[in-house]
Amino acid sequence: MTRGGPRRVSRGFPLALLLLLGGCALPPFLREPVPPGRVTLTGTEVFVPARLAGNLLWVEASWGGAGPFRFLVDTGSSVTLVTPALAKRFPGRVLPAGPHPRLRVRGAEGGAIDLPRASLRRLELGGATFEEVEVLLYDCAPLSAHLGLPVDGVLGFPLFRDLLLTLDYPGSRLILRPRTLSAVIPGQPVPADAARRTPLITVGLGERSLLVLVDSGSAAGFSLNPAGLSPRYVVSPREGALLGTLAGERPQRVARLAEPLRLGGQVIPEPVVDLTDELSALGGGLLRQFVVTFDPGRDRVFFHRPGVEAPARMEVRSSGLSFTRTPAYWRVAAVIPGSPAAAAGIVPGELVVRINGDPVRNWDLARFEQLLEGAEAFTLTFLEGTTEVEARIAPFNLLP
Repeated sequence: MTRGGPRRVSRGFPLALLLLLGGCALPPFLREPVPPGRVTLTGTEVFVPARLAGNLLWVEASWGGAGPFRFLVDTGSSVTLVTPALAKRFPGRVLPAGPHPRLRVRGAEGGAIDLPRASLRRLELGGATFEEVEVLLYDCAPLSAHLGLPVDGVLGFPLFRDLLLTLDYPGSRLILRPRTLSAVIPGQPVPADAARRTPLITVGLGERSLLVLVDSGSAAGFSLNPAGLSPRYVVSPREGALLGTLAGERPQRVARLAEPLRLGGQVIPEPVVDLTDELSALGGGLLRQFVVTFDPGRDRVFFHRPGVEAPARMEVRSSGLSFTRTPAYWRVAAVIPGSPAAAAGIVPGELVVRINGDPVRNWDLARFEQLLEGAEAFTLTFLEGTTEVEARIAPFNLLP
């Protein structure tokens, strides 16, 4: 059966996720230096293949005859998170109880949760071996459901404190090198401050300077706190997708700025911004255009764009819907006002069971994003009682 009239639209899976301490005020015990672990490399350069899903980089690794394990790389997180199952498989030393044996944080649903602290005996990424890694234990099931694949942990920025860390988005890989290596790093260095265990840099916004977090664990492009800035817009703020945040779900507000964004020698014209009341940040939606190298020992970050092309104008390809996922169906969580989906009368709570005739259990985030970027239209099948109803969808650009 096919519904008449304008047809339905869907935006993928917006993610401002619960990568717990990135950009947030840290309790005093987490501002202290991390006890030294050990990291060894098999050579002067270790290349770790990576994949991009939802503007997030994730890597796979196997060691000890087990795996593969999947990890997100999150420079905006001041801690490394692993699932209890992974920590049980590779237990480390027993951490002293101390005054803070657990850390209380807020999850994506807004409720407070306690995360136990632990130590991982060993963690390997290709030819890099990390030993005695301090972690927080977290069930990554919500993140796994979002990406459509099992996730075993989140690698925070302090894990790489003794290395040169390169996130090569265009090349789909991580590059790990000794921090002492006297290598020529492509790009212009931007001074960084990692005193709070995450990298903060100063960027240019028009004629002004702005402190931002370099946050590979955010799916957004440029998250901007406009307080005191009075930014000028080419496209005024409008409601976007529904985001899960540390304080609970909130509607995303997006806009296009009239002023360029400057990262060292790189210029982003008319950048798209996700307006926030948190710390401004550069997320994967923008970082994916660059090879980004972090040099913690010298407090600097490099942004390099392979080739001679200027950074591309940022676009937001959308289908108008936000989803929550299960293997059996995707539930419509929100509808973007003014979108074709809203014009079609779609309401939260409707269930999608097929995409182009294929059950949703066969669709992970990366596959759906490829469809959204490349297709002029696609078909969603909705379940209404016991009846399946098809709708032809045409993706659209959220911001002109």
